[in-house]
Amino acid sequence: MRRLAARGAAGDAGEVAAPAADSTHCAQGRSPSPPRLVTSSGIYSDAGMSGTDQSRPRTTQWWQEISCWLGPFSSRSFVCFLPFFSPRLIDVCAIWDTGVLPPTADWKGASSGVAGARLNEAETLSSIQEAQLERLEVATPCGPGSRERGPVLRMARQQLPPWVHAAILLCLLSLGRAIEIPMDPSIQNELSQPPTITKQSVKDHIVDPRDNILIECEAKGNPAPSFHWTRNSRFFNIAKDPRVSMKRRSGTLVIDFRSGGRPEEYEGEYQCFARNKFGTALSNRIRLQVSKSPLWPKENLDPVVVQEGAPLTLQCNPPPGLPSPVIFWMSSTMDPITQDKRVSQGHNGDLYFSNVMLQDMQTDYSCNARFHFTHTIQQKNAFTLKVLTNHPHNDSSLRNHPDMYSARGVAERTPSFMYPQGTASSQMVLRGMDLLLECIASGVPTPDIAWYKKGGDLPSDKAKFENFNKALRITNVSEEDSGEYFCLASNKMGSIRHTISVRVKAAPYWLDEPKNLILAPGEDGRLVCRASGNPKPTIQWMVNGEPLQSAPPNPNREVAGDTIIFRDTQISSRAVYQCNTSNEHGYLLANAFVSVLDVPPRMLSPRNQLIRVILYNRTRLDCPFFGSPIPTLRWFKNGQGSNLDGGNYHVYENGSLEIKMIHKEDQGIYTCVATNILGKAENQVRLEVKDPTRIFRMPEDQVAKRGTTVQLECRVKHDPSLKLTVSWLKDDEPLYIGNRMKKEDDSLTIFGVAERDQGSYTCVASTELDQDLAKAYLTVLGRPDRPRDLELTDLAERSVRLTWIPGDDNNSPITDYVVQFEEDQFQPGVWHDHSKFPGSVNSAVLQLSPYVNYQFRVIAINEVGSSHPSLPSERYRTSGAPPESNPADVKGEGTRKNNMEITWTPMNATSAFGPNLRYIVKWRRRETRESWNNVTVWGSRYVVGQTPVYVPYEIRVQAENDFGKGPEPDTVIGYSGEDLPSAPRRFRVRQPNLETINLEWDHPEHPNGILTGYTLRYVPFNGTKVGKQIVENFSPNQTKFTVQRADPVSRYRFTLSARTQVGSGEAVTEESPAPPNEATPTAAPPTLPPTTVGTVSSTDATVTAATTEATTVPIIPTVAPATIATTTVATTTTTTAATTTTTTEGPPTTTTGTKIHESAPDEQSIWNVTVLPNSKWANITWKHNFGPGTDFVVEYIDSNHTKKSVPVKAQAQPVQLTDLYPGMTYTLRVYSRDNEGISSTVITFMTSTAYTNNQADIATQGWFIGLMCAIALLVLILLIVCFIKRSRGGKYPVREKKDVPLGPEDPKEEDGSFDYSDEDNKPLQGSQTSLDGTIKQQESDDSLVDYGEGGEGQFNEDGSFIGQYTVKKDKEETEGNESSEATSPVNAIYSLA
Repeated sequence: MRRLAARGAAGDAGEVAAPAADSTHCAQGRSPSPPRLVTSSGIYSDAGMSGTDQSRPRTTQWWQEISCWLGPFSSRSFVCFLPFFSPRLIDVCAIWDTGVLPPTADWKGASSGVAGARLNEAETLSSIQEAQLERLEVATPCGPGSRERGPVLRMARQQLPPWVHAAILLCLLSLGRAIEIPMDPSIQNELSQPPTITKQSVKDHIVDPRDNILIECEAKGNPAPSFHWTRNSRFFNIAKDPRVSMKRRSGTLVIDFRSGGRPEEYEGEYQCFARNKFGTALSNRIRLQVSKSPLWPKENLDPVVVQEGAPLTLQCNPPPGLPSPVIFWMSSTMDPITQDKRVSQGHNGDLYFSNVMLQDMQTDYSCNARFHFTHTIQQKNAFTLKVLTNHPHNDSSLRNHPDMYSARGVAERTPSFMYPQGTASSQMVLRGMDLLLECIASGVPTPDIAWYKKGGDLPSDKAKFENFNKALRITNVSEEDSGEYFCLASNKMGSIRHTISVRVKAAPYWLDEPKNLILAPGEDGRLVCRASGNPKPTIQWMVNGEPLQSAPPNPNREVAGDTIIFRDTQISSRAVYQCNTSNEHGYLLANAFVSVLDVPPRMLSPRNQLIRVILYNRTRLDCPFFGSPIPTLRWFKNGQGSNLDGGNYHVYENGSLEIKMIHKEDQGIYTCVATNILGKAENQVRLEVKDPTRIFRMPEDQVAKRGTTVQLECRVKHDPSLKLTVSWLKDDEPLYIGNRMKKEDDSLTIFGVAERDQGSYTCVASTELDQDLAKAYLTVLGRPDRPRDLELTDLAERSVRLTWIPGDDNNSPITDYVVQFEEDQFQPGVWHDHSKFPGSVNSAVLQLSPYVNYQFRVIAINEVGSSHPSLPSERYRTSGAPPESNPADVKGEGTRKNNMEITWTPMNATSAFGPNLRYIVKWRRRETRESWNNVTVWGSRYVVGQTPVYVPYEIRVQAENDFGKGPEPDTVIGYSGEDLPSAPRRFRVRQPNLETINLEWDHPEHPNGILTGYTLRYVPFNGTKVGKQIVENFSPNQTKFTVQRADPVSRYRFTLSARTQVGSGEAVTEESPAPPNEATPTAAPPTLPPTTVGTVSSTDATVTAATTEATTVPIIPTVAPATIATTTVATTTTTTAATTTTTTEGPPTTTTGTKIHESAPDEQSIWNVTVLPNSKWANITWKHNFGPGTDFVVEYIDSNHTKKSVPVKAQAQPVQLTDLYPGMTYTLRVYSRDNEGISSTVITFMTSTAYTNNQADIATQGWFIGLMCAIALLVLILLIVCFIKRSRGGKYPVREKKDVPLGPEDPKEEDGSFDYSDEDNKPLQGSQTSLDGTIKQQESDDSLVDYGEGGEGQFNEDGSFIGQYTVKKDKEETEGNESSEATSPVNAIYSLA
């Protein structure tokens, strides 16, 4: 017999040999013979070991007890491990001869420690070796009468020394030990193995008759198994049936019906057999059934007549299908039947009416059956109801009547059960299935159903109610769910109960399913097959598909009930065993093979592995191996001969070497050697020791306010040969680094901390070998949460108590509470602060005003900020009272010269004190002391008309409501409207020297208001030359000004006017004295007065109006009317109020500079709106008669109908509109911000096109080009005539060719004709005059060179002209208005003439 050497033993391991004790000794009460220890050096008795004979009586006693307890397992060749005590702790393998080796006194100290160490080792075994040690079973008592002696033996066992228990445990552990074959394919393919079923069809196999039949059976084994089948327990010859075939390398049956045949012919019970030379495995018995979906029997159903309120059951009775069909009810038009507590479908498919109502006649009822495999729905003939009623009209309003049945005349009834019948029933359910209990009751009104269990509660985790509480379903039933359940049906007329007795049975289920057993030659093992059920199942053993009783005898096999014991197994013991356990509810079949292997040691891990470990850590070097018999494993370091075990090293049963604490010197090469009687195998592992990863500066707990920046440090030291990764966790979850966070190698920075950033932050510094963690908590001080649950109590006439529940302070204590209120009369939806309270209170008494419908809310405040407002409280209205105050800020100011506007701040809801708040306005002139004028106003302003200019008035405004008047008001002084002032008096201009000019003046005689200042405009001129106008604004107290002259030659023209809030008044004009030697200027042609182009005087006293250089506009000669209509015309319009230039371009409806001159209206209005546009902007000004504090809105719309508005503060003119589009037409109006109804007239203007002047170039106009071509042709004809006459030496009259008569100074011939020459250089009438007063010379020489392209004219022999006619134009730029003036067509004619 082969004996296994102990794994992990050190030195020479001995063996304890002892024959098994005879079981008859236990039965007869005799003690077995003393044991003997057999080692490699001889046999030792227990006396030899102990050195004394005093332990023998004790040994005999406990050995008898142990032998009886071990029973059949103490037979010969029983292998176990016992702790053997010596200076070195050695595991020896003992073979029992006549008993258990008795201990000596010296054993007691070490036995428990060694046994405990072995048990600890067993917990750390690898998956391969754990399977070899997992079968630990308690042995049955031995011999006849063992059941009676069981308690005595157990008592004796409890008195045994502890090491004996460990020894017994290890002995039984080794008995159940088996070899687990690794999953390595190379090993799996090399080792022989009996068959194992891997795939099979279900026991109840239902197939679709339209498809081919497939019965699965697949198995593995080495060599590959072959397959055959039985049908109805008889051999199924596949070869004889052409429709049946078997898949290649598989036992799966395929039955093909493409060539005909009926699937029903193959119904029956099938079983698959997989066989190779080592045994036969069996599949389950597979019951093959063909799905059936029979047709519904034809029947004619008469209408069902029923009295309204009576119960009704419509039976379905579906055809028996396989599997059972799914039942549902619909109408014949395929509309689903609405189900509720009154009408519902039972589990059996019937449709139950607890009571029938008249509306049930509105549809018919058809039972439908859906068959799963055929995917068909069969419909039964529909039931038609005829309801007899005392209330024939189906009034839909009665359906929602609280007492619908009484309203329809239906008598009420106590409940009665429709299903199940009677008061009690019983039901059986199998363990693991669902239990469905159902109670359907009738009654009027419809009863309610409730479920209970007698003696306990319903299992809440498994019970659920269905079908409107009419069904109780308990899933996954177990034995404890058995008992009595009852359903209670009740309505207002009474109740009734039905009891259901539930019995739980069980088909067989596994307690211990047999597992494959792989042993080495000579090893022992066992197969266990344990199952339970109700009733208790029977167990039948088979081997290779045959009953065990009829199998050939095997001396190494012993059957003990549900266990088969194998001893001293050999190669011939290989076979497949089947365990079949069954009762009346089902069966279980399990295959387990016994394989005996003879394999030399083999290493399963890769060779020469590199393992890197961290200093001072515990580590384990694995060396997985395989062999049969199970090899012994030893470890060596750096090729040294000593085995590594003990001290800092520990070797586990599975061969793993544990190093308890790694030091630098543990680095090196480790070799594991596996040995059995068939050979040995070895592998090497190289161990490298690395420095640990440590966080030496950890993040600290921090408290931060919301919005601040927080930095968490994390500095790490690690082994430089390892790659370091630093990551962060928040609340133990990976932290997402967003835009507000910045992660660096040694820190984490959070910008703009928010409440969601609060939590624990963990810095994880990790390498591929280890990691270190450091955690810190960030507390964010956030705004408090809103208060909640506001409640009003202690309601009084002028007070109320408000109570609230504080919200979370978010780590910052609440310092204050602000109570706000809202009222729904004057300013609904607007919240006002009422009062403020300390953060320590949550209840306060609020003082209230009369006649206010209050609604409150609370805001919490801490150091971080304010919370969101709480939800509003309920409303509370106080009673009314007369006002206790009058409006404030009463003023009287004129908005026009003949009125006075009285304004005041309206009273709010808390000061109105009553409904219908109004104001009594009184006024009278201050000097006259006349009687008071009064009027009642509901707004906040009143305008007094027809007042003198700027006179004082006494004003009073008193509040009044429906409860009475307020107190007597105070008197306020106001003034009527202002007007334009008269001209300053005595305007004097003195020139003390050539460098300065002194100006003096007196205040106006009639200021007509409050003077806001003076405006001085002066312009230098010298003859006909005019300089740039300068504007100066002075305070109202200034009456002197000195002008520093720019040059001693020019004179100055001064215009002075006074200003009030209305505007500038009448102006007075003076000129500086002329120098003594100044020449009289030459008379200039008539010109328009100098104007300010594109500006309007602003009414703002502090704003200097923009000015441009004055331009003299020439008088254009008379042209035909049609020409004027199509030509860009520049016109200048002058008014007394302001001076402006209005230019019209393109179509007549668009303007580039627009000012509408209107007379000042009597009522409040806006007039004289002026627009000065450019290509991308425009300046807007206007006049109005509103008060000084009035705000306006400029509204303009482009040609794309895009509306824009620009709010304008008072006295903010001019207003510039920006971001305009070149060449686009706009409409514009100005209106009051307080009253949109007061608006200016709508005007239209157009911005200039980009990169062009304001005036169009007429040289590009079609009419001009045509005109010039006509003139050129006329001149050409004239020249030809001239040359013909010159060649004849004659003269020709030309005076009639001129459009304008010559002046009297022109040289004339007596006969009214003259020779064509260039002697006349005098200007024509209507020629342009320059600023210096000279006449611009018109270039109209008679030389033909001027009309050609070249330097000289070319003529033919006959004197005709050859060349191109060219017109020369003079284009003059006029500075200041950004426009150019084209040469007049008339001038061109004169030049050519």
